[in-house]
Parts: sequence; C-alpha cells; structure tokens
Amino acid sequence: MAKVLVTGASGFIGSHTILALLADGHEVRGTLRSIAKGEALLKTLSAFAGEKISVEFKEAELTSDNGWAEAVAGCEYVLHVASPVPAILPKDHNKLIIPARDGVLRVLKVARADGGVRRVVMTSSVAAISYGWADKLPETLTEDDWTDPDNLKDNTAYTRSKAIAERAAWDYVTGEGSGLELATINPSVVLGPVMSGDFSASVQVVSQLMEGRLPAMPNVGFQIVDVRDVADAHVRAMTNPAAAGQRFAITEDFLWFTEVATVLREAYPDRKLPKGTLPDFVVRLLTRINPALNQITPDLGKRRFASNEKAKNLLGWAPRKPKASILASAASLIKHDVV
Repeated sequence: MAKVLVTGASGFIGSHTILALLADGHEVRGTLRSIAKGEALLKTLSAFAGEKISVEFKEAELTSDNGWAEAVAGCEYVLHVASPVPAILPKDHNKLIIPARDGVLRVLKVARADGGVRRVVMTSSVAAISYGWADKLPETLTEDDWTDPDNLKDNTAYTRSKAIAERAAWDYVTGEGSGLELATINPSVVLGPVMSGDFSASVQVVSQLMEGRLPAMPNVGFQIVDVRDVADAHVRAMTNPAAAGQRFAITEDFLWFTEVATVLREAYPDRKLPKGTLPDFVVRLLTRINPALNQITPDLGKRRFASNEKAKNLLGWAPRKPKASILASAASLIKHDVV
C-alpha cells in the first residue's frame, strides 16, 4: 500500500481514479480548488461506491503555489489529473494553455523538491498525439507521435494546451527535474458513468444527443474509452516499473457520431434522437448558437486513430468496448436528471 496524491479529485477522471486506488489498497489524498467541497465529494464517492469512502483533501489550484507542498508531503506517488477541460472553448488560447502548462510544472517541481515522491503519472490526452497533422495525418498514430500545436487550423485551445503541457512536463524531467520518474496517460474521448449532475465536458458527446440539441449528426468520429478504464490505466502506470518514462495512448474503438446515436436509439427507442448527417458548413454555423460544437470543428470528416497496443502489452490493460461506456454514460445522466 502506498500513499497517493490525486490532483483534481472532484473531476470525472479524478473521482474514478480515487476509487480505483482505494480498491487497490492505497491510501489517498486529493486536491480541491476549494476545501469546502470536500464533504460533498465524499458523499458523492460513497454513494457511487455503495460504501463509506474516506479520503483526505488539501486545497490547491493550478494557478498558485499555495498548498502544493503540503499536498505532496508524505506521498509516494502523485497522479496529476487536474487540468482545465471547459465545455466552451475560450477565444484566448492562453486561458487554457497557461494553467495546464504551469500547473503540471508546479506539481512536478514540488514533487521533486519533496524527495519522497517516486513517480508522477500525468493525465495528458490523445489530443497531444493526433492534431496539427493537416493532410499528413497517419492512418495509425502511436505514442511516438506528437501534436503540432503551431498548426492552428488543425487544433483548438484544448488540444494545444494538452500538447504544450505534456511537452513541458517531459522537458522538465529530462532536464532540470532529472531523477523524477514520469509516465503520461493519453486518453481519447472519455465516457462512462458520471457520479453526479456535475460532469465532464467529454460526456457532452452523449448528453447533446440525448437532449436533442442537434438537428442531425455532425460528420465527426472519435475513439472512445471508459473512465473506469482510464482510472485503471493510471494505477497500472503508477505501479509498473516498466512504465517510467513512457506515454500510453488509452483508447478503444473509433465510432462516428451516427454510430453513437444508433447505440442510444436502440437502447432508448422512446427518445427522439437526431438522424442524418449535417453538412460541415452547417456545423460551423451552429457554433454561433451552440458554442460547445467548437470542440469538434477540426475533426469534421477526419478519422484520428491512436493504437492502444502499448498499454495492453506493457501494462496488461484491458478496456471495455465503447457501447458499454456510451450506455453507462446515458444511464447515469438519466439517473442524475441531466437528460
């Protein structure tokens, strides 16, 4: 058993990672931007787990040095999950890039200075692998590939922030921070059960369809991975000696939006889910009244696919199929009166 710090404890991935760590026998501490949210989070975790959950919380946020030394103290591992994931992208990319980059560097520097931290596992994204390629996008991407954040036509503020933050992390541990172990988890679109009505922006893939907010499907697809499997990958990357210094694409099958809608339509035949495909120019027009669609405009008509073979082979990771994750998202959104 180890003592583990999970940053961004209240987030979609962070909360599931806490439960995965506890199930594996570890002692967990989490960071919150406001410690006042700790009691409510414990209730949420306990309700989802079906048993009383006990976790210590410390107050710390990505944009300040305050609280991080206290949060890291006594921990053997740090799982740095916290990173801004907005439902609506800011026009100023630096509003995402700066907290993502400076936040991970802040955590890495404190972890190295503490002296007791063996390894940091950072939650990055497949967005740090598969964007900025323009017409040179490989058929299959791997962890050796990197997003080019300077190609603004094939990026969003979010994809740029993930690439820049992860690059900064690797540059630190191979330079000034030499000696501190790092592994990164690079998930694709993360679905699965939400624990409350406050959920990740990624789950909008399901909620937008279930709420009927789209007149038809955009010509967009993505690889889907279950949040429970993302949490499992963090724990495996933390404890496996061979994971040090490695990136892991945590992905599963690629589905077009129309295929996601078909899964939901078959499960919920009484709901009026959209049919047909929207022309790309209509999707771009709709961003004016539905800003969340700005997240997907660089993906119109593109199939970005990253292999998960490394995670399977090195970590022994075995993900669920997307259908299970889609249905788990839908069922939990209904349970919490979101849709």
